[in-house]
This record gives sequence, C-alpha cells and structure tokens, in this order.
Amino acid sequence: YYGLSHKDAGFPYNRPRLAFRLITNQTNSRTSVACLIPPRIPLVNSANVVIVDKGDASSEAFLLAVMCSIPYDWSIRRWVEMNFTFEILRPSPVPHRQIDTVIGRKALVNAARLAAIDERYSEWAEEVGVPFGSVQTDDEKNELIYEIDALVSLMYGLSEDQVVHIFETFHRGWDYQPRLERVLEYYAMWKGQADA
Repeated sequence: YYGLSHKDAGFPYNRPRLAFRLITNQTNSRTSVACLIPPRIPLVNSANVVIVDKGDASSEAFLLAVMCSIPYDWSIRRWVEMNFTFEILRPSPVPHRQIDTVIGRKALVNAARLAAIDERYSEWAEEVGVPFGSVQTDDEKNELIYEIDALVSLMYGLSEDQVVHIFETFHRGWDYQPRLERVLEYYAMWKGQADA
C-alpha cells in the first residue's frame, strides 16, 4: 500500500504529502498525529512521509481521516511505546475497503476540507473534489472532526457502547464528554448508511 506515488513519483516533494509524527507515546494527548504537508516544504527525519502507491489524492484524504480519528489513535496506543514507525503503520487497522462506501467518501471529503486550508493545496483539493479554504470557523472545523470520529467508528463496525468505551479509556483525565456526545449524534445519523 505504501510506495511510490501515482504521479510525481520521482519527486513527491512537489505536491502535498501525508506525514505523521515519529516520536510519540501512549501518554501523549494524541499518539497518531498526522497532517497534509504543503508542496515544497522540507521535513525533518522525525516526520514520516506516506506516499500512496495504488491511489490518488482521495486515498491520501481517506488515510488522513482514519489516522486522525480517535478510534484509530486508540488502537495505535496499544502498540506504540516511543516511536510510531512504518513497521507499526503498515499492519495497523485501516479499513481500506470502506473508501468507496458512502461513509468512506464522506470521511475523506471531511478530511480533505480540513487539510486543504489555502491555495497551496488547490490542485490536491481539486483532485479530491473539494474547495480549498472552505472551513472558516473553529465550530465548523470541530464538527467535521466529530463526524470523522463517528464515520471511522462505523467503518470499523463498532457498536455505540464500544465507541463510548474508546472515549472513556482513550486518555486519562481528558474532558471527552462534549466531544463524545457530538460523535454519538453523528454516529446515529450515519448508522443507517453503514448498515445498508
């Protein structure tokens, strides 16, 4: 799944790239920290770059949605001690087959809208089919994040009780209740699509 890019294979530095933080642990507020790096921005060796082999910008957006979700992060915490490496990423539970479903498409669109913050991402955003710079407020950003958590939970086939357990056990002392309530509302809204 991870190898040379579908285009610009010789020099992916010229296009946006998905990167995730190498140095992390189970007690950080987040263990899986991923983002879309703008084109022509160099990275240090503690930022792992993922080049999608069989896919396109939509595949990158889908992987970004999953990696930035609480359910995925919860599972990664069971494996990471000090470094989140490719050896952990490769076998990690990414629901690849869900990318072409209604909920998979919605998750990747949300992630693409969140990632494509300005004109530097214009070509990438166009490839996914979203406008760049479309998320204007913190409230809108948060709602897209909560919806991604719900959509990824459904892609994993989690029950509502399992979603609650993930939030309750994710990080000691964090104020998860307001976020969980919104995630469960989106979960209920999309559950019919996941069952279809």
